[in-house]
Amino acid sequence: MSVFDVTEQDFMERVVERSREVPVVVDFWAEWCGPCRQLGPALENAARAREGLVDLAKVDVDSNQLLAQSFRVQGIPAVKAFKDARVVSEFTGAIPPADVERFFDSLLPSEAERLAASAQSEDELRRALELDPGHAGAGVRLGRMLLARGEVDEARELLERFPGDFVAQGLLAGLELDARDAGVHDAFRAWEEGDCERALARLEEALNASDDPEVRDLIRKAMVAIFTELGPASEVASRYRRRLAAALN
Repeated sequence: MSVFDVTEQDFMERVVERSREVPVVVDFWAEWCGPCRQLGPALENAARAREGLVDLAKVDVDSNQLLAQSFRVQGIPAVKAFKDARVVSEFTGAIPPADVERFFDSLLPSEAERLAASAQSEDELRRALELDPGHAGAGVRLGRMLLARGEVDEARELLERFPGDFVAQGLLAGLELDARDAGVHDAFRAWEEGDCERALARLEEALNASDDPEVRDLIRKAMVAIFTELGPASEVASRYRRRLAAALN
């Protein structure tokens, strides 16, 4: 269902977590609000026309005042779009249907995003990066392919283009740790094989065995990269995140 009501009880699940899969537009409205009744049908039509691509969640501010306060809703209708668990776009007040359509279209994945999400080959990932050189997801996947082939210099140059991406920085940390012979090769092999718990255990061992601040920081970056890939709901990530924090304090 692309249009649904949400409350304070299910907002995190149906909006914030759902927005990791598809964009979710949230309409903060009230029954007594004339502009809300004017805007509502345009929002619902836009969502239904993009079934499966964008969801529309409706929040009655009278019944969910804490939500309205949390998102600093000062006037209604207030519309906020969530992607990857954060607000990425918003507007307040009733706008024409054509502008509503453009607002929804702006949330749809770009050609580069669609290509990166479905890419099965190196050529497709390179094409995604041609379309969007800043697409970290495509860059990280391609970087991993290059590392698996032993093309370390090209992989390093590529991954260095994404200083804000935790996974890219973790892979770069792995290259630096290998260069320092820090004894974490088995950890990175486990990560590559998908055994994240074994990778974290080996990295923790290396962290506890080292008194070199630079090596410890590189290990931290690698562990944070694995936490990022596992996601916020991972029990393994939560357990090792607590242990990492204790080890660094």
